[in-house]
Amino acid sequence: MPVSRITLADSVFADLLERILSGELPPQSSLPAEAELAKSADVSRLTVREALKTLQAQNIVTVRRGLGTFVNPPEEWTGLEAILRAAARGTGIDEAALKLLEVRRIMETGAAELAARHATPEHFAAMEKSIADLETAHEAADLDAVTLADLAFHNVVFKASANPFLPALLGQLGHLLYTTRRETSAFPEVQRHALEHHRLVLAAIATGEPETARRAMDEHINQTYDDYARFIKAQESNTGVEPE
Repeated sequence: MPVSRITLADSVFADLLERILSGELPPQSSLPAEAELAKSADVSRLTVREALKTLQAQNIVTVRRGLGTFVNPPEEWTGLEAILRAAARGTGIDEAALKLLEVRRIMETGAAELAARHATPEHFAAMEKSIADLETAHEAADLDAVTLADLAFHNVVFKASANPFLPALLGQLGHLLYTTRRETSAFPEVQRHALEHHRLVLAAIATGEPETARRAMDEHINQTYDDYARFIKAQESNTGVEPE
C-alpha cells in the first residue's frame, strides 16, 4: 500500500491527537494557544493552524471565536482512524477490530444482496481477477499482495451494488481495513479461507438471488470472526502481548 509523506502539519496533528487520547487534553478542555503550540513543536504558526484545521474537520475540536479551541468528546468525532484509536484506548485494539467487523457485516451483506441484482459481466470479470490475484499472491507468500487482492474483491462487490455511497464508505475505511486485514491475512490458513469464501460469494451473487448472496457474505464474515478469534486473539493470549 502506498505510504504518503508525513508533513510537519501531520506530525503536529498526530501529537495533539495523542495528547487528547492520553487524557492530557480531556474533553471540554481548551488547547494551548497557537503560538505556544508552535514553540513547543518548533514549527510555524501556519503549520499549527493546518493541524488544527484537520482536527476541526474531524470534529475532534471546536473553535469558539474569541474563546479558543476546545476538545470534543470522542463520540462526536468523525475521523475514522481517530475513532478507532479512541475505541482501542477504552476497550483494547482487539475489541475495536471486532467493532469494525460488525460494521463490515452490516455494509457487506447489504452490498452483496444489491450486487446480486445489479452486477454486470464486467463486475464478475473483476471479481474473478481478484480471486486469481489472491491465489497467486497466496502461492507466492506475498502478504501485501494478498491483502490488496482481498480488499479488491470486496471493493468490486461494493461497486456492483450500483449504490455510489457504498464504495465511498469503503474508501473512508480503507486504511483501517488494510491494517486489520493484513494482520489476519498473515496466516496461510486464513488466506485459504478467504479464497474459498470469495469463490462462494461470487457464485452466490451470480445466481441473481439477493438472499443467497447476503447469506454467502454473512458466512464469509462469520469465518473472519472465527479466524480472528483463533489466530489473533489466541496468539495475544499465548504471548501476553497486545498488538500496538
